[in-house]
Amino acid sequence: MDDFNISALTTVDALIVAIILAAGATVAWVLRRLLRRLEKHARDNTAMVLDDYLIGALGDPLFVGVVLLSLYIGSVYLTLNPSIDGAMRQALLVGLAATGIYAVLAVVDAFLRWYCREIAKTTHTSLDDKLIPILRVSIPIIGGLPGLLGILRILGVEHAGINDWLAQHGIRLAAITALTLVAFFSTSYGLPRLIKTMARRGMGGQPDEEVKKRSETLAVVLVTTSQVITIGVGVIMLLSEFADIAPILAGVGVAGIAIGFGAQSLVKDVLNGLLIIMEGHYHVGDVVRIADIGGLVEGMNLRRTVLRDLDGIVHFVPNGEIRVASNFTKEYSRVNLNISVAYDTNLDHAIAVLNRVGKALAEDPAWQPFILKPPQVLRVDKLGDSGIDIKVVGDTRPIKQWDVMGELRKRAKEAFDREGIEIPWPHTKVYFGDSPLLARYRRDRGGDGGTGEEFRVKQNPAR
Repeated sequence: MDDFNISALTTVDALIVAIILAAGATVAWVLRRLLRRLEKHARDNTAMVLDDYLIGALGDPLFVGVVLLSLYIGSVYLTLNPSIDGAMRQALLVGLAATGIYAVLAVVDAFLRWYCREIAKTTHTSLDDKLIPILRVSIPIIGGLPGLLGILRILGVEHAGINDWLAQHGIRLAAITALTLVAFFSTSYGLPRLIKTMARRGMGGQPDEEVKKRSETLAVVLVTTSQVITIGVGVIMLLSEFADIAPILAGVGVAGIAIGFGAQSLVKDVLNGLLIIMEGHYHVGDVVRIADIGGLVEGMNLRRTVLRDLDGIVHFVPNGEIRVASNFTKEYSRVNLNISVAYDTNLDHAIAVLNRVGKALAEDPAWQPFILKPPQVLRVDKLGDSGIDIKVVGDTRPIKQWDVMGELRKRAKEAFDREGIEIPWPHTKVYFGDSPLLARYRRDRGGDGGTGEEFRVKQNPAR
């Protein structure tokens, strides 16, 4: 106990230390209450969760930091043994450094959590969804190492080689990592908006659906490609800080040439996919038929196109296999169907009924937004085995033609029932005795129809 110089501690110093500690505790308590109120206010009044995460991440570090800072300031006024004063202040500095490191890592983690919850689901790539969990684990480890070295330096534990290497490469490593992450997340967040703006300007006059599909398709491909390039460049720059990577790059180049010769089909897929995307043959959300497979385009990149058919089956089609692409929903879609009526139907009456049904459908507020041109009769299309086919055509918004055709068939059936128009079905007529033509031939001759042979000769003189 002789090491403590209690007699040197005056009443004024003790009072000052007590005031500093009380003030620090009060400030820490008030700050904690204020942060909790701000967190509750942000949760109740703002839709974005970033402020909630940031306030929650900074609450405990700020409280602990203020307490430790007040203890450190108070220790300055203590007149104890110099060795004890030095050890106490060193411990408080270590605590402050650890608290600061924790606060920085907590803020970074809050940003990552916010991005994963609110931004990642709106981007046009899944690469950030896979990267964020890795970053949430790796950043505390990588970021904690410099902090640990700083703490060891405070404690007087230093290594000349490590210090020299960090002095030479540490700033560049931190800058490369930060710039790579900023470029990665900026690409996924800002590039789709830039593409959308440019697509709207370049496709002026085209429907909004076409602009949206075009911009989303380009965003999926360009964002993914840009992120892969960004990560690749960042990794190469980081590796160059640890060792000479020129031989590695040369080996990769040779391997790339060998792979290029051995994977010609992959190169063909990528080149064909690039042409499809650049020329806008189809986009995500279109209904197409490619490689004899029809379905909704759910995804596409430089290598393959993903289709889902009406049965829910997902088809992965390599772009190199696509020779002809038929797009059912580019700019607009068309109603094109045949409606059959019986042979004894008054065609003018049936055509008038169908035109009236198509016009009423186009004027219906529930269907008007989907119809560009009312479905109307184009022509009598076919004299079939059991009935007469009447062709009806009209224009709709993309991908809405099947809905409109279904509703048109329903309303046409109801209108035909009201008007007494028969919809034919396949049937066969069987005659016992004379055929209808022979009976009519005999009636025309006043009941003396002659023989069936005479009738056949009359119908076929060459015989």
